Amino acid sequence: MLTQRAKEVDRKPMTFLESIYLWNIMKGMGITISHLFKKKATINYPEQTRTFSKVFRGLHVLNRDEEGRENCTACGLCAVACPAEAITMEGAERLPGEEHLYREEKYAAKYEINMLRCIFCGLCEEACPKDAIYLSQTFAPANYGRKGFIYKKDDLLIPHPIENKEAYEAALGDKPAKN
Repeated sequence: MLTQRAKEVDRKPMTFLESIYLWNIMKGMGITISHLFKKKATINYPEQTRTFSKVFRGLHVLNRDEEGRENCTACGLCAVACPAEAITMEGAERLPGEEHLYREEKYAAKYEINMLRCIFCGLCEEACPKDAIYLSQTFAPANYGRKGFIYKKDDLLIPHPIENKEAYEAALGDKPAKN
């Protein structure tokens, strides 16, 4: 004995009530019945939505300006900053007559995020100099196939602010529009 805290074990034989474990069953049922009257921790999802904190990082969104032009200039800083290497992109040059689509001369022709790799760290949002990408307040939906978790540019682009103003404001959430 190193600590002098040892207790002797009582080895007396059990009584009949102890041998059928009736007292222990009643204690367990009492705990179960007491949980019936407590507030439930779960919510009914489609009818109720969970409130998230202000710093919640959810689904990625590619931002547009007030005129509907894409902010992304395919600089690649978000892809470089991503520790999980979940972002891939290819840049292209803007053609004459496409000024209403893209803000700068260079734009992202291909932009994909592999959500199976993404760790929702927010480093892509911090690295972007044009505020082209941010993590919204919505969470990524479930999917059955691996290809459904690779979001392409069309899936990530925020709705057009002039053509679909209500959807644009809903997707923007608490974030103010920036130039």
